[in-house]
Amino acid sequence: MSSLNALKPNIGVFTDPQHNLWIDQASPSVEEIKKGDALQEGEVIVQIRSTGICGSDVHFWHAGRIGPMIVEDKHILGHESAGEIIAVHPSVTNLKPGDRVAVEPNIPCHTCAPCLTGRYNGCENVLFRSTPPVPGLLRRYITHPGVWCHKIPETMSFEDGALLEPLSVALAAVERANVRLGDVTLICGAGPIGLVTLLCAKAAGAEPIVITDIDQGRLDFAKKLVADQPGTVKTFLVGRGKTEEELGAAIVSEFGGLEPDVALECTGVESSIASAIHAVRFGGTVFVVGVGKNEMKFPFMRLSTREVDLKFQYRYANTWPKAIRLVNSGVLAGVRKLVTHRFDIQEAIKAFETSADLKSGAIKVQITSD
Repeated sequence: MSSLNALKPNIGVFTDPQHNLWIDQASPSVEEIKKGDALQEGEVIVQIRSTGICGSDVHFWHAGRIGPMIVEDKHILGHESAGEIIAVHPSVTNLKPGDRVAVEPNIPCHTCAPCLTGRYNGCENVLFRSTPPVPGLLRRYITHPGVWCHKIPETMSFEDGALLEPLSVALAAVERANVRLGDVTLICGAGPIGLVTLLCAKAAGAEPIVITDIDQGRLDFAKKLVADQPGTVKTFLVGRGKTEEELGAAIVSEFGGLEPDVALECTGVESSIASAIHAVRFGGTVFVVGVGKNEMKFPFMRLSTREVDLKFQYRYANTWPKAIRLVNSGVLAGVRKLVTHRFDIQEAIKAFETSADLKSGAIKVQITSD
């Protein structure tokens, strides 16, 4: 456990509406931490040890927005984090300094209809770390409600803890898409979310699986990721110049003529969603995990005449304890293979540049802090 007297300056990784990216002083200050002024009722202070870079972080940096979520001032990034408790408010009794935790980055209100029905990912008043204007977790020290800091065992690393956030996205998708043993399953996109969804679909018993992408390197990574696991995983390189109907038919051909029961769409790209709609069977499901543009066109009559269920996902709820059990037990230990690059927080600019560069071969970039 870190001594409060040995704390380093609290620095964070910022962006702004001009798409700058820099490291600067963040709150709370070390002085506030030492004086005990940083904590409110129910809160703890976490010394962040590991943080993963998400595609949304890069998007907020490059584009300055995701739909209605707009960077309008200087803004701290990061929402995939784990670390160590260094202080707790007296009202917090389930955590103590020295506990190792994964930080669930949402702060729901607990009073709206979604919260009261257990679907707090739809909270009407949520504060979600790194979604403007709520500052993110990518800093040395952060105050956060203790109820959203989940203990991780000594057998899990801080890096494992930071991976629980993207894993939670995939767990929510596989559960809500109702992937079952033996389901013919299509996964669109071999980015970090597509890959962790692949691991979850395998663990759920999907068979066979085809995963698609526009990049052969990522498809090769997907094959290696599950090479030691039983079952069938095929890859499909999405080429240019084909219609969505032609891509759907080609995907079915890759399955050996089987039409997928379910498609887990992890890109949010209009043409990919449409291709999935053309691929799935009558009565099948296209479950969109990826984040896309505000408005899209879908093949309505294909959905209608084939009774295809088109569903969508927004973050996750009630997944973190389950994710901890699955990683710690080894059922989803393969998620650790997703981390391809590691940087110290003082090298955060290089870390983001690496994450944003498709030629770097990066899958999941982690930023560490001591």
